[in-house]
Amino acid sequence: MDYKLMQSFVAVAEELHFGRAAARLHISQPPLTKQIQQLEQFMSVRLLERTKRKVELTPAGRVFLDEARAVLHQTEQAVELARKADRGETGHLAVGFIDAAIYSVVPSVVRRFTEHYPEVELSLTDLRIPNQVRAVVERQLDIGFIHPPVVHKALKVESILVEPLIVALPETHRLASEAEVPLADLASEALIQFPRSINPSLYDEIIGLCRSSGFSPRIVREATPKQTIIGLVSVGLGVSLLPACLQNLRRSGVVYRPIQGRSLSIDTSIIYRREQPSPVLKAFLEIVRETL
Repeated sequence: MDYKLMQSFVAVAEELHFGRAAARLHISQPPLTKQIQQLEQFMSVRLLERTKRKVELTPAGRVFLDEARAVLHQTEQAVELARKADRGETGHLAVGFIDAAIYSVVPSVVRRFTEHYPEVELSLTDLRIPNQVRAVVERQLDIGFIHPPVVHKALKVESILVEPLIVALPETHRLASEAEVPLADLASEALIQFPRSINPSLYDEIIGLCRSSGFSPRIVREATPKQTIIGLVSVGLGVSLLPACLQNLRRSGVVYRPIQGRSLSIDTSIIYRREQPSPVLKAFLEIVRETL
């Protein structure tokens, strides 16, 4: 059934006057009269009783009016939902992130995105980098926050944050009072680090940085996630070399200090599929780039 015919009928039924209904629809009266006739012919039902003085609904017309209003309302809702989806304002977005990113970029991005797109269902999952890569490629995730390098022909990698390496120390440590800590001063310290399997590239860079400072690091414990590392540092079990964003993890018994001299630049990047992004992902990417 033609949507316009139904719309015209509802206007006449509510106004009970062809002239007023035509003005409401911004058309002249003859085409409106013809549309009502077409509708009645299509349905093989008389919907309106018309005389020179008045227009009245037939019993069939009263029943049809209620249903027609519901159909028009539902159609308008469907159109609006489709338009919102096309603008990225509704739908679902699956986001993965490494544990460090929850202390840097993820909270501010999520806050701004939910403020601008409150009707989008956002799911957030803490995953290791290889698992994120696989999930994005296999469409289980739409986007991931990772530490590069990531090389995959199906993925785009976009750097969004570069931060230095810092050292986390027990607050009673001999170096805790220093404004900056020379890396060589950690030569005899017990280090608590993340396992190499978490991020082989960053792990090897940290080992290489220590060796270039004249010592081989004494890693006595490996732990994950990074909150656990900070917990172990807080009770004096060692020190740790971590991305600067971990300073946002406040815990009693721990202080954070920059490294004096040469350090590492730690990159946080987003990964997503190379294909044309969905409207929701496109909106999320815009928020990421505006926020950082």
